[in-house]
Amino acid sequence: MSSVVKNKKIYIISGERSGDLHASNLIQALKVTDSSIQFRGMGGSYSKEAGLDLAVDYSEVALMGFIEVVLGFRKVIKYLNLVKKDLLNYKPDILVLVDYGGFNMKIAQFAKANHIPVHYYIPPKVWAWNQKRALKLKAFTDKVYSILPFEPDFFKKYDMEVKYVGNPLLDEIKKFKAHDFFFQKNELSYAPIIALLPGSRTQEVLAMLNKMIALVPKFPNAQFVIAGVDGLNPNLYKPAKEAGIKLVFNQTYDLLSHATAAVVTSGTATLETALFRVPQIVVYRTSPISYHIAKRLIRIPYISLVNLIADQTVVKELIQDDFSIENLEKELLLILGNPIYKGQMLQGYDLIRERLGDQEASNAVASSILQELLPDNKEL
Repeated sequence: MSSVVKNKKIYIISGERSGDLHASNLIQALKVTDSSIQFRGMGGSYSKEAGLDLAVDYSEVALMGFIEVVLGFRKVIKYLNLVKKDLLNYKPDILVLVDYGGFNMKIAQFAKANHIPVHYYIPPKVWAWNQKRALKLKAFTDKVYSILPFEPDFFKKYDMEVKYVGNPLLDEIKKFKAHDFFFQKNELSYAPIIALLPGSRTQEVLAMLNKMIALVPKFPNAQFVIAGVDGLNPNLYKPAKEAGIKLVFNQTYDLLSHATAAVVTSGTATLETALFRVPQIVVYRTSPISYHIAKRLIRIPYISLVNLIADQTVVKELIQDDFSIENLEKELLLILGNPIYKGQMLQGYDLIRERLGDQEASNAVASSILQELLPDNKEL
C-alpha cells in the first residue's frame, strides 16, 4: 500500500480543541497505513504532536459569537490570507478540513477554485441556520464525512451524498484508561464530585465560570472540580483558585469518570459527558448582540448535541438569561435528589449511544482519503 501512495501531501485545517483532537487522530490513522504521507496545516498541540507541520496555531485565530467575529474580522482575514498562500505553496494532493465552518468554508471555496480536492470532516452545521449553505458545501467539496447520525438524511434534500463515519468521541473514550490514583494525585477528598466544564475558549470561560463558581456554596457536602484547559491563559481560572475550587488540567475524562453530576458549557463536552453517563446541566451565555442575532437565525429546538442526537429533551439547557444561580441550583438538586429524574436522563443517554453506532470514525475517514490518493482510485 505505502509503495503505491508514496510521499503524498495532505493539508489539514482545524480551528479549536475538539477539531484539533479529531485531526490528530485522523493523522495517526493515515500514518498507520502509510508512514510516508506528509502533513501540514493549521491546528494545535494535538495535531502537532501527531505529526502536523504547523503553519498556523489555531489559538491565534479562535473567535466565537457573531459580534466577536465581526470585531476580530481583520485578524481572521489576516490568517485566511496566510493559510491560502501557504496552501498554494505547499501544493497538497488533498485538503482535509475539520469542523470550524466559518473559516474552513472560505478555504474550501479557495481550494476548489485552485483545483485542490477538498474533503470535509465534520461539516458546518448548516441544518441549524441558513440551510441553503448546504448548496455551497456541495459546490466547494468533493467528499463530506459526518459524525452526527441525523446529518446524511438532511443533506439528501440537497442531493448530497454525505457519509456518516461514526463519532470520533467513541474512539477517544475507548482508548481512555482511568488513572488509578486520581483522587490522591489531585488532593481530592472522597466527597461526591460535581464537575464544572466551563469551555475550551477564552470567551466561554469568561462568560461561564463565575456563575459556576457562585453555585459552589449552595452544595457544601459536594466537592466541585473544574476541568481546565492548559492552552488558555491561567489567569482565567484565578477566580476559581481564589474561591478554593480545585482545578485539574488534561484530566477531563478522569474527572468525568469519577463525577456524580456536571455543569457543562454547550459544545462537544456535553456529548462526552453523556457518553460517560454523568447527569448534566448544559449552560451557555454569549454577548447580548450575538445571542439576539443567533436567536433570529437558528432554526433548531435545542443547542446541545445530547438533545439534538436524541431528538428530545434529555438534559436541561440553561441558555442566556435562564443561566442563573437559582436555575442551576434547582436543576442540580433534581439530579442529586430525584432518582426518577436522573434515571430518565440516563435512559436518554442509552438512546444516544445506540444512535451513534460502533464505527471507528478516524479509520473510516482515513480509508476514504487513502482511496482518493491511489492512482485511478484503485481499491485498497
